[in-house]
Amino acid sequence: MDNMLTDRTEVKVRFGEVDSMGIVWHGNYVKYIEEGRESFGHRYGISYLDFQANGLMAPVVSMQFKYKKQVRYGDRLTVETEYIDDEAAKLIFRFRIYRKSDGELVATAETTQVFLDSKGEMLLYPPDFILDWKRKVGLLKVAV
Repeated sequence: MDNMLTDRTEVKVRFGEVDSMGIVWHGNYVKYIEEGRESFGHRYGISYLDFQANGLMAPVVSMQFKYKKQVRYGDRLTVETEYIDDEAAKLIFRFRIYRKSDGELVATAETTQVFLDSKGEMLLYPPDFILDWKRKVGLLKVAV
């Protein structure tokens, strides 16, 4: 697919993220994909600061994980973040998390975010800021 937008970033598993067995506690994967989303945003010009500057918020309304392999303290992970284009007023991201040492896929995830205006009201149509961003990255044709 020509218009696939992806980013890869690395995270290190810290001591405070593992349980008494030395395995990453499942809730910490949320932090890892957040690192991925932030890295994607900085790379493609759609960071949380950009949302704020445009009077928008984008809360997560859905999140799914599939855990495939154990991850331990000291492991380095590569978080691959892929933007899934949708015409609706939402952002969808898919994540693949790999253990860097052996390239093993350890988890997958997907999140959906919606747009809220400065009053906290959900937008039913994509805001101009997002449409402009999609044009900039080649997901929408520039109006003639």
